[in-house]
Amino acid sequence: MKALLSWREGDDGLPPRQRILAMMVLMSGSLMAVLNINSVNIALPTTARELGVSSAASVWIINIYQLVGAASMLTFAALGYRIGRYRLYIGGMIIFVLTSVACALSPTLGWLIAFRAIQGLGSAAMMSIGPSMYRVIFPTRLLGQAMGLTALTISLAVAGGPALGGLVLAVASWPWLFWINVPLGVAAIWLAIRALPKEQGSRYRFDVLGAVLSAVGLGSFVIMLDSIADMSRPGSVPLLLIVSLVALTGFIWRQRHFENPLLPLVIFREARFTMAVMTSFFSFLAQSMAFISLPFLFQSVQGYTPLESAFLFTPWPLGVMIGAPLGGRLADRFSPPVISSMGLLLFMAGLAALALLGDQPSTIDILWRSALCGMGFGLYQAPNNREMMGSLPKARSGSASGVLASVRTFGQSVGAALVALVLSGIMNTTMDSAMTVSLALWMGMASAIVALVLSASRIRMLSRHQSG
Repeated sequence: MKALLSWREGDDGLPPRQRILAMMVLMSGSLMAVLNINSVNIALPTTARELGVSSAASVWIINIYQLVGAASMLTFAALGYRIGRYRLYIGGMIIFVLTSVACALSPTLGWLIAFRAIQGLGSAAMMSIGPSMYRVIFPTRLLGQAMGLTALTISLAVAGGPALGGLVLAVASWPWLFWINVPLGVAAIWLAIRALPKEQGSRYRFDVLGAVLSAVGLGSFVIMLDSIADMSRPGSVPLLLIVSLVALTGFIWRQRHFENPLLPLVIFREARFTMAVMTSFFSFLAQSMAFISLPFLFQSVQGYTPLESAFLFTPWPLGVMIGAPLGGRLADRFSPPVISSMGLLLFMAGLAALALLGDQPSTIDILWRSALCGMGFGLYQAPNNREMMGSLPKARSGSASGVLASVRTFGQSVGAALVALVLSGIMNTTMDSAMTVSLALWMGMASAIVALVLSASRIRMLSRHQSG
């Protein structure tokens, strides 16, 4: 942390005092957005019971938040250029806090889902441009450590979300899961107005058609994946796939022909950026498959209670909290692709170790395997994000930030759909539950291998560039 506040002659970014205040704002935004998913998720049964709705219907409290966010991230990343990231980030925080109040006061599920959709917009506005703000706040020499701080914050929210949700429900009703956002959010908004670097927006014409095509294409794709996972609407899958492909094809055509595109496709000509994007997709796909499979492994196969399985899973985010800052520091001193590949190798080994667990493993056996996965993923994530954000000119950092957030979301969505297919028995009807969960973990490891190959190929690219 001390290094992030250091100052050298010729540094870009903000002065140290303003840097720490801006850093606190971004950490608060990430913390609120991610905590809001994990704490609310654990409260779904209680919320459904108190609102008098079915468990299946209550799932939309989470789904709509993620769907709206996924569909709008690219749009918000481009909007940051148009109105300025300072205004967009603060606007997103204000929307998030106001809708937290509205969610807490919602009398029915319908109202709650409607306000959650708007809250998803506020969250997407923050998350889509947050990484690019680090590029403006911190000197280039500290970008890796700044990216590690982002991963650390998100891991803290992932680890603490269920515990926070359980603690709140132990002493209060579900609306308090939204009320707790208000004091933190108000303080963060007050600080953001004073600390975030101010930017003037551009006067170019905003690509409204591109934004619509992007939202339809990405939104349809996420709904299609949810339909695959649900298996109750199989007939809608082909239609949603067609809508998504048509909209995304139109989006790409629009980006190639519009003067000021929503997503400048030219950024993908930078091989370092493109390889980092592909690596990120497959790594988050692998992580999602493991995250969803492990509760079934612990509870359905090994017989642990939900509380015990939560304890067994805790070393993973704790491992990320250790690995991410370390990976960030190393990425500022050594080659980010090398550090990223080392992390993916550890992550892959951890997934293989979890897949090889028997029916009655010891607690220690589970804990060290989970910790190895988290340590490896944390060591990988910060250097890869640094490579993604640092491989493009600073003027393109907003686009890079939107792509980073979108790739993470879609990697997680695809992973969830694949696990649902495996657990449903469609891929192999002869397996017992233990073999089915192991298959999902092995598939996650296969995805991690793809990510490792992509990451390692960047080392060869770098070597050829240096020798040339």
